[in-house]
Amino acid sequence: MNTLIKRLALFGVLSIAFTALCAEPKQAAHPTAKPTIVLVHGAFADSSSWNDVASDLVVRGYPVVAAANPLRSVKYDAAYLDALLETIDGPVVLVGHSYGGMVISGVDSGRHEIKALVYVAAFAPEMGESAAGLSTRFPGSTLAAALEQPVALPDGSNDLYIQQARFHQQFAADVPAGPAAAAAVAQRPVTDKALNEASGPPAWGSIPSWSVFGSLDRNIPPEALRFMARRARSRRIVEIDGASHLVMVSHPDEVVRLIVEAANSR
Repeated sequence: MNTLIKRLALFGVLSIAFTALCAEPKQAAHPTAKPTIVLVHGAFADSSSWNDVASDLVVRGYPVVAAANPLRSVKYDAAYLDALLETIDGPVVLVGHSYGGMVISGVDSGRHEIKALVYVAAFAPEMGESAAGLSTRFPGSTLAAALEQPVALPDGSNDLYIQQARFHQQFAADVPAGPAAAAAVAQRPVTDKALNEASGPPAWGSIPSWSVFGSLDRNIPPEALRFMARRARSRRIVEIDGASHLVMVSHPDEVVRLIVEAANSR
């Protein structure tokens, strides 16, 4: 009887050990899981501007979140993104377009597991800089002349839109007329406060970055985009000949390749 009890006890120990061994590959696989790609749209756009990029990343097996950027102020929008990142487990790659670059630069990098930053025709500000200041630091932006009459808000700030008749050439010159017209109708306004608010300490100071933009960007001068990308020490800078400000719509393949490179970086 004692022998039987000992054998049963030994069988129980071996069963537990076998179960633990079977579980080890899953635990070991966790650190190599693909990071979540968080896409942050900019001013005069919405999350649908990422549709082609997002669908390609999903097919490649990446978890993807297209954040609804409030476009109210740099601090407010960065705090919103911080709150969103609190709900995501594991590493993330932050991808910002245009003003969205101000937002991903302003997150609390110490609170989250941010693997990389990808700037897509985006601002990469240094502390104290604003989107408006950076866009006029170098010649070439025609955005100011393309804006609609500001919409006055109760808090004293103003919502800004691009004139629909000028949206195609100003924002999306290399996008077909139909999709560009739809984007003009669906554009979301940004406040003048957001464009003029100074940025805090930049996340790119401690997180590796990648940059892609077009040579015919009429919102942010290409010279400004080159300057910011180099200053942020972007590991790869891709300039797409003839591309407009809405580069992720007109050239989603190139944008996806850069995001995947950042996601796979060490």
